[in-house]
Amino acid sequence: MAIFGKDDAGTTKGARPSSGETTLSIVSAGTTITGDVECSGILKVEGRIDGSVKRARQVMVAKEAAIHGDVVAQEVVVGGLIDGNVTAGDRLELQTTAVVNGEITTKSIIVMEGARINGGVKMSELALVNSAGNAKADWELKAASH
Repeated sequence: MAIFGKDDAGTTKGARPSSGETTLSIVSAGTTITGDVECSGILKVEGRIDGSVKRARQVMVAKEAAIHGDVVAQEVVVGGLIDGNVTAGDRLELQTTAVVNGEITTKSIIVMEGARINGGVKMSELALVNSAGNAKADWELKAASH
């Protein structure tokens, strides 16, 4: 009997997408998640997360959404609130309704008129996100290797 995505042998069905396939996770409006979220694909937040988001390929925060914690992803698009530090390995986009209360580290940033940043912005040639979900600027990695 298959319950909660397990087959009769007890193995989880569909636990990993095939290569090249990207997963999409949605935190819908009216939903609150308390705790850290780890996601290897795309995370669309329309509700609220009280915790950090780590290892995502892309995080999209809708206009009425909020994340109260740090965000580490390759690409981050913000229309709502992030109350924490943001590390975008490739690109950060702050739409007109975006508010970020924290430090930003990114390679590329787009700030639309009306967006608010309450914190510092650090830009480097390459902002890397390692497998532990921690961000280090290119120069920090080079200094550590010498």
